[in-house]
Amino acid sequence: MDLIGKIKILNGTQVLGDNGFRKREVVITTEEQYPQHILVEFIQDKCDLLDNFDVGQEVKIALNLRGREWVSPEGVTKYFNAIQGWRIELVNSEQPTPQIQTQQEPVSFLDEADNDLPF
Repeated sequence: MDLIGKIKILNGTQVLGDNGFRKREVVITTEEQYPQHILVEFIQDKCDLLDNFDVGQEVKIALNLRGREWVSPEGVTKYFNAIQGWRIELVNSEQPTPQIQTQQEPVSFLDEADNDLPF
């Protein structure tokens, strides 16, 4: 699944827990009739993919939807969803300019000596 939009917020890398788990979040604003602000997280080595991007750039993010179940100590089951990015690339907003073909000189058959046309 892909998400296209402009980077609204680009957070720094967070290190969570004692095991060195890394997470970095980015908020993308979609460009549609009702723009959406989507939080996408990049984890572990994928955090480094965001280093070359800035707020305001239009990007395309390949993502996975993740879900997990958690049971509280009281026995209440809750479900959590995450949107995890695994690839990001710039969207080229400039359309390629069409090649302009040069017109050739018109060919005239009137100057030819062997012109035997009846008109």
